[in-house]
Amino acid sequence: MEPSGRGSAKAGAMKYAGILRIGYKLLVNDRAKFSALLVGITFSVFLMMQMTAMFAGILNRAYSTVTNIGAPMWIIDPSVNTPTIVIPLPDYLLDAVRSMDEVEYAVPIFIGSAQVRLADGTYQGVSVIGLDDTSLFGRPALEQGAIEDIYAENAFIMVHDAEFSKLGNPRIGTSFELNDHRGTIVGIAKVLVGGLTGVPTLYTTYRRAIEYIPTTRFTVSYILLKPRSRAAEAAIEQQVARLGYVALTKEAFNQRIADFYIYQTGVGTSILLMTVISFLVGLSISGQTFYTFILENLDKFAALKAIGAKSRELVYMILFMALFTAMTGYGLGIALVTLLISVTRTYLPNYAAIITFWNLGLAFGMVLLIAGFSSYLGIRKVLRIEPYDIFRG
Repeated sequence: MEPSGRGSAKAGAMKYAGILRIGYKLLVNDRAKFSALLVGITFSVFLMMQMTAMFAGILNRAYSTVTNIGAPMWIIDPSVNTPTIVIPLPDYLLDAVRSMDEVEYAVPIFIGSAQVRLADGTYQGVSVIGLDDTSLFGRPALEQGAIEDIYAENAFIMVHDAEFSKLGNPRIGTSFELNDHRGTIVGIAKVLVGGLTGVPTLYTTYRRAIEYIPTTRFTVSYILLKPRSRAAEAAIEQQVARLGYVALTKEAFNQRIADFYIYQTGVGTSILLMTVISFLVGLSISGQTFYTFILENLDKFAALKAIGAKSRELVYMILFMALFTAMTGYGLGIALVTLLISVTRTYLPNYAAIITFWNLGLAFGMVLLIAGFSSYLGIRKVLRIEPYDIFRG
């Protein structure tokens, strides 16, 4: 014999399943209103996801130098906000960092820009990264060629990314001219993330980079280092700060870059504004449509009350209807923006938008707010209806 507690719980579950099934049928049977609700939420999710995906893609590209080089810690000038804005460091700073007990190794890196003259006489801007001659720390993985060839005369390695075609789809052995110096492609590399600036990237040795590209008195763009342990990071940061410079972990440098784009450029403000507008569009359309749906079905809710449905059961029913519509619209919106990004990347490889857990969670939270607001409007009206209202004139 089934225990009374378990039996009552089972009966309660069946009762709620029945009332939710009624709500589902009420919702989907009114196809016009249901479609309008779905369109409003789907469009809102699509816009929110598209805006935040674009911003996430921009930040991902902005991190590209830090990500691709992969150094655990960076030493930068206090005025630097992004890796592309280089303020050279004095040579003595490299010696000082190498002398710190907490540092396992430290190497210089050069990051600069130049104009390349191609074989057909056209010019193209490039980003040049000069790797430490001894260790080649930060070197990319090669698709073609051997990394040792970077030591050959006039040798450069070309990154195979979305900007590859801007240098005429070069092959190993392709020559170009850089500031009256001859350059030769000795390898084709791949990187984890493409750059944000829209120019091709060339790797070479540190000494060749500072020889080919005009520089200031100081030539070290950044110092890359590896601490002996995670606990040593704080001590390194303090010692470097006393020298007047900033030591950042890879994560901290990425956060500094993100803060720059969010707070010091118009990108963050524009994305935030468009996201809020998208949310308000979905909120207004869904709230108004759901409220109209409740008004048109008040007689049915009153009838349910008349046959014994409790207010709590009707609240659950409305919450279920709003949540079911919101989640369906959320799924459709995610599918739509995923399709758009996939198709766009097929034709525009440098399109930066990406979908992350962060923007998925943000859109999900906003959809829940839309569902909550819509439910609130409906619940207020339904709780005020009385069973005898269905018998009025």
